[in-house]
Amino acid sequence: MPEPTVLRTVLADHPHTAKLKSGEIRAEHVTLSFTDIAPVHRAFAPMVREEAYDLSELAVVTALQAIAHGAPVVLLPAVVAARFQRGCLITHATRPVTPAQLVGAHVGVRAYTQTTGMWVRAHLAEDFGLAADDIHWITHDEPHVAQYTDPDFVERRIGGASLPDLLREGRIDAAILGNDLPRDEEFVRVVPDADARDERWWRQHGYMPVNHMVVAGASVCRRGPRAVREAYRLLRRADAAVERPDDEPYPTLFGFDRLREPIEYIVAACLEQGLLPRELTPEEVFEPARNVLGSDAA
Repeated sequence: MPEPTVLRTVLADHPHTAKLKSGEIRAEHVTLSFTDIAPVHRAFAPMVREEAYDLSELAVVTALQAIAHGAPVVLLPAVVAARFQRGCLITHATRPVTPAQLVGAHVGVRAYTQTTGMWVRAHLAEDFGLAADDIHWITHDEPHVAQYTDPDFVERRIGGASLPDLLREGRIDAAILGNDLPRDEEFVRVVPDADARDERWWRQHGYMPVNHMVVAGASVCRRGPRAVREAYRLLRRADAAVERPDDEPYPTLFGFDRLREPIEYIVAACLEQGLLPRELTPEEVFEPARNVLGSDAA
């Protein structure tokens, strides 16, 4: 019997990746060899610039930028991280700002291309009519995709200071944070009814805002498509193994058909915010994966 194909893999710790990383869920023809990188976004630039891994979690905005600029990645129709986003925009409790006061304000975000930032800007446009260039964005990370250049209303000057510290010092008016969002009473949400707005958005659209998906390297797709198909099946099996309430309203997203609307929405938001050089259709985004996965990912 031939040895299984080993795929160099980066996935963050999620409930639906735990059994993959422990080896409890595995396959005969493929082995996922995990590299632990924390925070996981540190794997994104090596993946899209150097194809450093065979299979990797990747922010959806980075994935779309990579596709638009011809990077060697294949976006699989598999979401591994999604969340509501409006509550990720915070301000200091002693100097709170309202959404209307964001015009001309300085708002910090790790990178302008960060997917959480894209979602927050999309919601500000939907809810309050704010355009991306109404706000002065202050960042400290460069884009993961080397060919992308930030718009001229984005300034990279945070340096080593944390976003909460910049809020404490009054050097920025608001900030967008994701997994590192502080929970103490020192900070308050810019959108006070964020939860209610998120709930209404979900009822309108039927899915949670997508943060991270999974990509395969173009090289491994060429030399080992069977291994990529097996890896995709493993992702679905691991997700299905997570115990969830029967009435859980926010299922994980898999499959080309299920992801068509989210991709269309994200592409439109990215174009409006200057994150993409041109429009991408779901067909263009997923054609390479269709060629590898076939009917496995309808």
